[in-house]
Amino acid sequence: MSSKLLQAFTLALTAFLAACSPIKVLNALTPSSTFTKTSSIAYGTDPRQQLDIYRPAPAITNAPVVVFFYGGSWNNGSKDDYGFVGEALASRGIVVVIADYRLYPQVRYPAFLQDGAQAVAWTYQHIADYGADPQQLYVMGHSSGAYNASMLALDARWLNDVGLSPALFKGWIGLAGPYDFLPIENRDVRPVFFFPDSPPESQPINHVSAGAPPSLLIASTDDDLVNPARNTGGLAQKLRAAGVPVEAFYFDKTSHATLVASLSRPLRWLAPVLDRVTAFIQATGPAGSSARQSPTK
Repeated sequence: MSSKLLQAFTLALTAFLAACSPIKVLNALTPSSTFTKTSSIAYGTDPRQQLDIYRPAPAITNAPVVVFFYGGSWNNGSKDDYGFVGEALASRGIVVVIADYRLYPQVRYPAFLQDGAQAVAWTYQHIADYGADPQQLYVMGHSSGAYNASMLALDARWLNDVGLSPALFKGWIGLAGPYDFLPIENRDVRPVFFFPDSPPESQPINHVSAGAPPSLLIASTDDDLVNPARNTGGLAQKLRAAGVPVEAFYFDKTSHATLVASLSRPLRWLAPVLDRVTAFIQATGPAGSSARQSPTK
């Protein structure tokens, strides 16, 4: 496709998605033949403490598993909106857990990290019943969900509280994550982190250590919400300085929102995010990982 035609198609698609509900459109165009879904499993007592599981179809034994946290500035979001993420990873032979978590104003930092740790603990304890190998566990997120994933992977406090350690992760994956954002500029986020008294320990970049799990960081060069140079670039630099294996990729046809949307079948042409995630899991998993080697388009 020529650059002019690609630009015109992108503008037309953007206009179409803007006129509709973008997530509803993506999910409506997501096939159901590549996965089986188990919905709304409680991992805690609060109504927001529930998760969905997407299993590859046909079923795979001892598959790797990804716990995914969505974004929304810790103010909004629902696991029901991210079926396209579950389908994308399941189509590559990966079991996917998409977890809801409590949001502001019901809670503030660090309650959503405590929820995330509980969701990971439930997954580690029960996911073998759904065909996955708990020894091949990854945590992943987009935007504020990438923050949640990074804190679970880098700051041992949260998993320690549930009797686990970040050492259980084979790796973690962040898409357009805010990892170093003090002082807070986003007015929706300020009350979540007690602005102007936001605690420095709330920042993922302050928890990098040599024992951190291997990391895959992906960002858009055209991100007007989370600065990619400061956040993705800064965290990647600090991880490398600590000797942690890290890969960082930047894509210029995406925005903050379309970076995660590029996991969906209609928008995979925007950036090879799904390929990068799959390759990372294959590279960090055990020899003979059951993640499918050939891409499913």
